[in-house]
Amino acid sequence: MKKIVLFPVLLASVLAFAQPGYEIKVTFKPFKNQFIYLGYYSGKQYPVVDSVKLNDKSEGVFKGTKPLGGGIYIVVTPGKDRFIEMLVDKKQHFSVMADTIDLAVRKFVNSPDNDLFTGYQKFMSVKGRAIDSINKAIKASPAPADSIALSEKAKKISAEITGYRKDFIGKHPDNILSTLMHLMEEPKVPPAEKHPGGKYDSTFAYRYFKDHYWDGINFWDDRLTRTPASLFDERIDKYYNTLVYQHPDSVIKEMDWMMGYASASKEMTKYLLVKFVNRYLSMKYMWEDAVFVHLFQKYFAQKEYDWLTPQGKKTITDRAYSMMANIMGNPAEEIALPDSSGKIQTLYGESSKFTIVCFWDPTCGHCKETLPLLDSMYQNKWKNQGVKMYAVAKETDGTKKDWFDFLHKHQLKGWTNVYYSKEEEKTRVNNGIPGYSQLYDAQVVPTVFLLDKDKRIVAKKLTWQQTDEIIQLKIKSP
Repeated sequence: MKKIVLFPVLLASVLAFAQPGYEIKVTFKPFKNQFIYLGYYSGKQYPVVDSVKLNDKSEGVFKGTKPLGGGIYIVVTPGKDRFIEMLVDKKQHFSVMADTIDLAVRKFVNSPDNDLFTGYQKFMSVKGRAIDSINKAIKASPAPADSIALSEKAKKISAEITGYRKDFIGKHPDNILSTLMHLMEEPKVPPAEKHPGGKYDSTFAYRYFKDHYWDGINFWDDRLTRTPASLFDERIDKYYNTLVYQHPDSVIKEMDWMMGYASASKEMTKYLLVKFVNRYLSMKYMWEDAVFVHLFQKYFAQKEYDWLTPQGKKTITDRAYSMMANIMGNPAEEIALPDSSGKIQTLYGESSKFTIVCFWDPTCGHCKETLPLLDSMYQNKWKNQGVKMYAVAKETDGTKKDWFDFLHKHQLKGWTNVYYSKEEEKTRVNNGIPGYSQLYDAQVVPTVFLLDKDKRIVAKKLTWQQTDEIIQLKIKSP
């Protein structure tokens, strides 16, 4: 039998190629016998993944058996007040040397990605200083002609930066820095003369910009999640705030499109779902309730994630259930409660052009201010415009006497006033029936809804001024 001989050089090469996990040797002067930290950018957060105590020579090694996810990482000083940046991707066994005298001066060994990153940062530093100098000159220059000339110089430098990035991406298409450069560059709408016919229609620039906004960016690439907020996070915000039509159907369509690609990456799925949930959990606009409910039904109701705590799941579920029954445009849930004489009064019992539903608390100071204002508008204006008032007084720390006292003092003539006791709430919940507070998401009072003639929800969570504005708009519209 022949013996197989492995030459030492070949063996070393194979072992080097198969290095597991990560090993980042750090020399960080002047720190000695102190802990430094390894973290990464995650939008506005800076999660720490490792720490090491430096020796007497300011040396330490971050080491782990599992590879790090690619992205922009930071090595943080013992005081956690300063840091150096570096790229981590496929090659995760390298060295970095830095000194607080000048943190911009770093030396990498065995890290081609960071050599390219350092070269790019130096280039951007020179160009950035040049643009800053031009901008200062523009502000100081009184002559319009000088400002125009200086602006042209600034445009030329911006074109050089774009050219640098384009050339780099062409040479290194799979490099992590190329991915970051795609994030840094927004689409540039071509001049009209290059368009067939030599002119655009009124929406061409918008459509072109939106259609090319994500060129070169793949939503299954989890390296995007380990970047500063100014890159990926704010780019998503700009897309949804300025390029997506502000309507639930449009927003839902875009989210599902994005999540379809992100599903190939656990980290990207987590990143986007957390972002979307946080954004739509507290609504900016009334129609966003439908977006949050869709998020819950499609991505949380029947799915489990190891990164989502039971409390987090409960928060999302409870909020979705509170929204489900009062989505904009849907019929309002029926309410059946006793009035001051004990007679049951239903929300659907009377027909009207509009119905204002107000949940309030007789012991709530803000409610005591708001209801007389609503009544003033009703008596002097809304009543003649076909508006009915349906007020639900929630029992909290007070009693029915507080309710009676308020009604006696303010009259609220023409209103349907009903009382929602703690006992009624408990009975409904014990019988598996959602309470009215949940059905109308009325955890905070006063909560005001505007319904149309079919008792569909026109608007919700309104001030009395907003209520009047919407009623007048609806009356004027055909």
